[in-house]
Amino acid sequence: MSLRTLALLAITALSASCSAHIPPSPDPASGRLAQIEVVDRTTGTTLPVYWYRGERWIAGTPGHRYAIAVRNRTDGRILTVIAVDGINAVSGETASWGQTGYVLDAGRSYDIRGWRKSQERVAAFEFTALDRSYAARTGRPENVGVIGVAVFREARRPEAAAVAPAQSAKSESGAAARERDEAVSSNRADSRLGTGHGRSETSVVSYTDFERARNSPDEVVTLRYDSRENLLAMGVITQPRQPAPVPNPFPNSESGFVPDPPR
Repeated sequence: MSLRTLALLAITALSASCSAHIPPSPDPASGRLAQIEVVDRTTGTTLPVYWYRGERWIAGTPGHRYAIAVRNRTDGRILTVIAVDGINAVSGETASWGQTGYVLDAGRSYDIRGWRKSQERVAAFEFTALDRSYAARTGRPENVGVIGVAVFREARRPEAAAVAPAQSAKSESGAAARERDEAVSSNRADSRLGTGHGRSETSVVSYTDFERARNSPDEVVTLRYDSRENLLAMGVITQPRQPAPVPNPFPNSESGFVPDPPR
């Protein structure tokens, strides 16, 4: 298989989706090569990452648009293949590592705001009910609820050949995780979040050649997502226990006689 890919160059100087909010410091969703965040575009906030059984989770709000913010943390170009709900966000194919993606120059950041429709337009990512997700509407609901970013170094960098693939942070198989989630509540399958095919927006990119240093990614960053209610039910998000009220045998200290009950 050829390692050369005709990919999309993220034009941060021209695109309305350029990112200015990503801090340079590491965060729980960062990899060694790329920093990944999910931004709720409706509220303008970066969604916090929750660690649960070796996996990263975020809580989405139904109806809110979001962006996958990627920052190149290396001193060379990288290719990022973006998968949402198991679907390549550029080509619409069932996702695999060998497909097209976005190329970021050294130190650059870019907000991927939707399903790529052309070099100038995207259909916005938005959190929606599972049955309204793009994956379900195209007959591929099996992997709804996960965002993946596969990162490749460029072949012209000699040190790329010595970089080992990043190890997955998962402590259990995807099948086991799905079984665990389904056991939480019989109603969760109907209320899970997916990513919809939202309104058309401007997002300008151009084509560029990119030769991968290797067939497999140098790093993969994975984020699972669902609604806050479902993450609370699963135990991904925990809330401090409220102290139980202490009953008072004499809540009314005033003296008197027993009144008649209401009619």
